[in-house]
Amino acid sequence: MGSVAVADTGSASADAPARQVYVALGDSMASGPLVPPATGPLACGRSARNYAHLLAARLKVDAFRDVTCGGARTGDLTAPQQLSVLGAEAGTVPPQFDALSTGTTLVTLTVGGNDAGLVGVAGNCVRLTPFGTRCEDAYVQDGVDQEAVRIDALGPELAAVLDTIRERSPRARVLVTGYGAYLRPGGCWPVVPVLGGDADWLQGSIDRMNRVIAAQSAAHGAEYVDVRTPGKGHDACGAPGVKWIEGFVPTAPAAPLHPNARGERAYARLIGDRIGT
Repeated sequence: MGSVAVADTGSASADAPARQVYVALGDSMASGPLVPPATGPLACGRSARNYAHLLAARLKVDAFRDVTCGGARTGDLTAPQQLSVLGAEAGTVPPQFDALSTGTTLVTLTVGGNDAGLVGVAGNCVRLTPFGTRCEDAYVQDGVDQEAVRIDALGPELAAVLDTIRERSPRARVLVTGYGAYLRPGGCWPVVPVLGGDADWLQGSIDRMNRVIAAQSAAHGAEYVDVRTPGKGHDACGAPGVKWIEGFVPTAPAAPLHPNARGERAYARLIGDRIGT
């Protein structure tokens, strides 16, 4: 099912059902890079089987706009996003908020991971032998976890994002997902080549970000959808056919450290269940 854009014009009669207009916003965790088939700008890594497309089909919405895009930060919701492919510039896409209107009735959002730089941090934690130094140490200065500082700084940015969604789409139900279970306690080196202590620190950082997202969602009129708790046992350490998240070397079509098709289906189910369909 591809992205569908239908104008929000006209008004329903008193006895006609309201039009359901769904807008999906967010980063690569929502866009589903390398999960076939692709749709939209290639550099956005948007899948026609990401959770938004699956949810739109389940809800049978009247209009659906998927503007999720890999690499998106909170700032790319309000300003054009510069795209790149293999390090080369690949144009821009409009601000994701351009998809919103006063007629929007449902919004989903996954954002924050790029603001915190967690994928890059995870890449810096790769250790090809089990005897390397902990990468966590490189992020601690004067006893302060600098990654935790970056994650906490996401709070005000996300608050502004949620307030703007409410201003642009006052009738919309807004659901914000967290990020999933990537690594089990103690990790699984060498399947995912991150030392056990770093695996716990990385997942702990993701959990910290989820707490920030949940708190801001509650404070700004949105609903938080926990995908981390149901994802236990489906992390990147899991066997093919079980895991929802791929490791550094994917065993199913998906970008490294991103949801595969099974994960996207699971997220769509979790969000749909929260909506109550």
